[in-house]
Amino acid sequence: MSGSTEQLGRKIGGAKELGGVVRAMKALAASSIGQYERAVEALDDYLRTVELGLIACLHGDGQSLRPGIVKPQHATPIGAVIFGSDQGLVGSFNEVIVEFSLKALRALPGKVTQIWVVGERAKTLLAETDLSQIRALEVPGSLDAITPLVGQILLELQTAREKGEIWEVHVFHNHPKPGSAYEPVGRRLLPLDASWEQKLHTTPWPTKTPPQVIDEVASALPAFIQDYLFVLLFQACAESLASENASRLASMQRAEKSIDSMLDDLNRKFHRLRQEGIDEELFDVIAGFEALTRKKSKRISDV
Repeated sequence: MSGSTEQLGRKIGGAKELGGVVRAMKALAASSIGQYERAVEALDDYLRTVELGLIACLHGDGQSLRPGIVKPQHATPIGAVIFGSDQGLVGSFNEVIVEFSLKALRALPGKVTQIWVVGERAKTLLAETDLSQIRALEVPGSLDAITPLVGQILLELQTAREKGEIWEVHVFHNHPKPGSAYEPVGRRLLPLDASWEQKLHTTPWPTKTPPQVIDEVASALPAFIQDYLFVLLFQACAESLASENASRLASMQRAEKSIDSMLDDLNRKFHRLRQEGIDEELFDVIAGFEALTRKKSKRISDV
């Protein structure tokens, strides 16, 4: 009996330690969600500033946002950027975004020639498909690490487009929703949307004074376009990280409930075994007392 209670005691101790780890991971995930969501909100103002710069360039010189890269005459080569995760404990986070991305890419009238995938687990899922030319990148571990990652992706996309290896570029990531949930989303990054460009052309300048572009529009416009693409990719990465932590938070909440339920069950078993042990000891004491009483009575009757 003592061995059983000792074994249960060790299990209870292990469950409590595991519960402490889960609670710490849950708190970290909750904190990270807020951090990345605030970064996305802060980028909205910066995006508006970049768009104002584009409007100034378009109004000033009748420029176009189309980069000077010749579109291939044959099947359109397509590139994709997919944001997944490196770490586990995120439920079906990677399966959802990979399945969504593949379905969207296969519906496009072109051939997928290159994929940039952020996250080893998403890359493993993509490696099981018939797609080739998969470029794996590490998931940034902090807000500061997003900037160099996005810069690297933009540089490689530009190089691939200049070589004619890709023309269209699509971005896929999980988008956070209320209640520790998320949904997969995608958008075309390049070429820039024609309706969006037309909207910028027709958007009036917010003040009466017409804008002036310092230096030539021809040099300022590519910089604004690069900033615009940077913001879109940064937002996609930050939203993916927020969704990843939301998924991890939900997993930790489920794990915490399971551990609490297991602890309740173990504690009930422990108290039941302990009570049974106490009862057995009491029965032994009572049996011994009765045996001594009978023995004493017999001696008296013999006298």
